Amino acid sequence: MRSPLTALGLVSLLVLVACSREQAAEDGRTVHQTPEAIAASGSSIDEASSDAMQIDPVTGFRMTGDWELVRAHCTGCHSSKLITQQRGTAQQWLAMIRWMQQKQNLWQFDSGTEERIIAYLSENYPPDAGRRRAAIPRDLMPPNPYASSTVN
Repeated sequence: MRSPLTALGLVSLLVLVACSREQAAEDGRTVHQTPEAIAASGSSIDEASSDAMQIDPVTGFRMTGDWELVRAHCTGCHSSKLITQQRGTAQQWLAMIRWMQQKQNLWQFDSGTEERIIAYLSENYPPDAGRRRAAIPRDLMPPNPYASSTVN
């Protein structure tokens, strides 16, 4: 006989998975579909995979190219959400990596790994002009009460 705690744990896991899929659908993200679900929709598996980008339900990363490499190297230090909410060109992603290496003790990558990470990030999270407002001009900003009296 199974313990009631084991059954409760299984039920909790099933609820969590169902909620994750529901949240992903509400957010417009694609979740993995079973072959049966694809067949029921009237699409072929090839059509379904080419029409929709697969999103990892745990990290939110687009499951293409070297996404697992990015997951392995980046989510050990910070949330995957920090990555998916950013946008940048290859040069901008490289600058972010260099900053993390200089200021946050991120380890050095071998050149092949670094190139693959940057390629994934710049292809899947490129700049998007409509995502952010322009910076507020300095002369329109209120005074900073915490700033030192000398400005460099």
